[in-house]
Amino acid sequence: MSASTTAMTSSTSAYTTGGFWERLWLMSGINFVAFVIIAYVIYGYQPQVGASADALVAFYHGDRTRILIAAVFAGLTVLNLLWFAAALRTTLADAGQDGWGAALTASSAAFGGLFLLLITVGAALAYSIAGSGNHTLTSGLNDLAWACVVLTSFPRAMLIMAGTFGLWRAGLISNALFAAGVAAVVLVLLGGTTWLSGGFWAPDGAYSRFVSPIIGLVWVVVVSRVLARSPATRAAW
Repeated sequence: MSASTTAMTSSTSAYTTGGFWERLWLMSGINFVAFVIIAYVIYGYQPQVGASADALVAFYHGDRTRILIAAVFAGLTVLNLLWFAAALRTTLADAGQDGWGAALTASSAAFGGLFLLLITVGAALAYSIAGSGNHTLTSGLNDLAWACVVLTSFPRAMLIMAGTFGLWRAGLISNALFAAGVAAVVLVLLGGTTWLSGGFWAPDGAYSRFVSPIIGLVWVVVVSRVLARSPATRAAW
């Protein structure tokens, strides 16, 4: 086979087309959900706000290897979140909704930054801080992590809003899905009000820990399916 024929075969390979890369990055939403679940299962049940020194040391220092492994999967979560947002931004831009796409980029960056801060705090506590004997610092950082969980509600709500409104304006989702997306925005945004001292509506309560994150994950799965049905004919990749 001549060199020119070989080059032509390589250039027309399915792996060099924009469609292949677009489908690959559109899968990042599903990867994001998978890595979130894996990281959460490995990480375990983080001590609540105001937990005792013994409970904090037992969790962060006693299970330090497990927490550091979870940090790796959590980092992959952030990576796939940003790729998912980039793929959705491209879809919105091609549909003439680049304003919503820009909002999507900003909100995903803010959410990713707060998520990385959460990962950093947990990893630092497990790596050395919890075992140093400074219980005041350990307790303060554990409470800071829960406060960050609450504050992530705002960029998460903006992310859902930008994606939902952009896809609806582009005619890629139905009115029913749009209404469900608006409801998801409101429910996630309510997570930013969970400042009670204990119970269901606390920073470490069931709403912040389970309800609000699950709503966001379901939204990502639904949007990923919507994007997978869109034609992969763009050259943005």
